[in-house]
Amino acid sequence: MGVEAHATNERATGRTWTVRLDPVGRGRADVRVSCSRPACAAQVLPSAAVGRTAAVEHLKAHLRAGPAPRPSAYCACRAEECHTHIRPAGPRERPAPWRCGGAVVLAVVTDREGRWWRVMECCSRCAAAHPTAKIAATATAPAPGRTAPADAFRAAAVSVPAVPAAGPHFSHTASGAAVPAVGPHFSHTASGAAVAHEVPAPRSERPPRPPRPTRQRARRGRIAQRFVPHELRPVALRDELTELGELFRAYQQRAEPDLAMLADLHARKAKAFRAWAEVTADTGLRLDAERAEQAAATARLQHLHRSGQAPEGDGPAVTRLLTASAQWNHARAVLTHVADHAPLPGPEARLLSVMLTLRTAQSGIGNLVGQDLKGLPLTDPEQLVGQLVESGWLDIAGTVDELIASRPENPTRIGVPSLTPDESDPGPFTFGRKMRPKLSGWAQRVVGEKKLRKAKTGADARLLALALATGVSLDGHLGPEGEGLPLEALASSCAVAPGELLELVDRLTATDWLTEVAVTDTVLTGRLTERVLPLSCPLT
Repeated sequence: MGVEAHATNERATGRTWTVRLDPVGRGRADVRVSCSRPACAAQVLPSAAVGRTAAVEHLKAHLRAGPAPRPSAYCACRAEECHTHIRPAGPRERPAPWRCGGAVVLAVVTDREGRWWRVMECCSRCAAAHPTAKIAATATAPAPGRTAPADAFRAAAVSVPAVPAAGPHFSHTASGAAVPAVGPHFSHTASGAAVAHEVPAPRSERPPRPPRPTRQRARRGRIAQRFVPHELRPVALRDELTELGELFRAYQQRAEPDLAMLADLHARKAKAFRAWAEVTADTGLRLDAERAEQAAATARLQHLHRSGQAPEGDGPAVTRLLTASAQWNHARAVLTHVADHAPLPGPEARLLSVMLTLRTAQSGIGNLVGQDLKGLPLTDPEQLVGQLVESGWLDIAGTVDELIASRPENPTRIGVPSLTPDESDPGPFTFGRKMRPKLSGWAQRVVGEKKLRKAKTGADARLLALALATGVSLDGHLGPEGEGLPLEALASSCAVAPGELLELVDRLTATDWLTEVAVTDTVLTGRLTERVLPLSCPLT
């Protein structure tokens, strides 16, 4: 009897499976969609967007074809000891399994980057604990009670006569004893008489229960991983910190950033934390207030840059091709790296090295067509590319002639071994795959600027234009504060002698790149014209 009851109360472990989206290989755009269910074969799709759509459709097909969650299923999350969302209090303390509970549901959990989707047959409490969980289906019937004996469940399986849908239901055993058809069943006594039990009165006839007194909990706020003490005084400071924490959490849920709003929140946080530090004499709070002030200034400056305003807010609007200070710093880092690791001497080799570095900066591999080389002011591009290949700095798939003749529909794969990352060397640059084409497009706009092309300026003048565009203040003056740029550094960037800079400056002035120019023995001062100011990368 006890063995049968134990077998009846056994519960099957909840089902779980995962659909993943993984890259096929480094430097490739195609992705692989795989499913952990054994009958599903992996698919290779051309892009991440197409792969994500296919993965979601594959998951929906499983959810439509699969059965609903089983009411008697054992929570899959609990079977894994709730490691995914219940954190132990100590290093040796096991997670608390009693936190599981509620109806069995079919939940879909995904990561924030959209790289995998996991379906779990788990309890509703575990599903609610996952921040990204979505309920796909719920159980249609409650789980059977654990206290019913096995023979009573077998007795309930005997044929049941037709009865109304509402009200208590009874089935009859062979001896004529009446037992409930739903709910716990009890065996009849030895005399065969049915056990009498009292039926409760309808809910409408019962006297109303007195309302339970509601207990108001003290409002406890949280901001910047700190809890706001309820006993903090003044009360206005406590309420301000609590409200700021809620506003920051609400801002994190926004679909689009609002840098002006973020700057105001950081400014309010700095003021509140400074007052909190004065009340509690906490040095950590004072340091947090200083960091909040810096964050407010940075967010406000980024907002002004993106909206095309001057730092004071009343200057002329400038819509720059590169909009953030991080992009400006990355552009300067590329020019500095090429100047320090130039494979060949001369301005033409330097300019070609800059453009090829920007094509291959993220993974060391890129594509190139003949028009990319013909659009640069190079005297003999075939010979120059051949010299870069012979030096070992550049690798190309095929011959130099095939590269020059290649078209956009059939580009040539190129590689720069010194830029290829590996396990021991991640490469000289820290920007990602999306940043690289922005920087490459910016350099092409500067080098191929309309008046520079019409004036048929050489590679040395184009390199000087790049150097000046990355060495100005926000209002376009040369140098960090309009103090000018050293002639020696500019000559090094252009791969020319310092004495040749004056002629290059005159060319840029004639093409309406520079104005208010003044040259001393060591410094070049002036500013970029309004026409080319959108191409600048200010020093901040």
